[in-house]
Amino acid sequence: MKIFPYTDIEAKDAEGGSSKLKVRWLITKETGAENFAMRLFELEAGGHSPFHNHPWEHEVFILEGEGLVVSEEKEVKFNAGDIIFIPQNEKHQLKNNSEKLVKFLCLIPYKQNK
Repeated sequence: MKIFPYTDIEAKDAEGGSSKLKVRWLITKETGAENFAMRLFELEAGGHSPFHNHPWEHEVFILEGEGLVVSEEKEVKFNAGDIIFIPQNEKHQLKNNSEKLVKFLCLIPYKQNK
């Protein structure tokens, strides 16, 4: 078992196509996780993730803030405490259209990294 403050992990700029988005890779292979990675995202006011898709699903838990999750068909408002499931290959984007920071956990399988 391992336990540590999330602030021990550096927040880095997220991948291309995003704006005002930082990521902390909280649990990784280096931590001993063999199947999934846990990431904490911090999305500043006016920021967004890239509009993209990939062959793995996302499990997302909104910790703080509010915004929009966007697909090709619709935009849906999210709030703190909401859960978002994004199936594999579905185009998606998270946007912070508020004045407050959005924090969310996102879990992904390692299959995509192998």
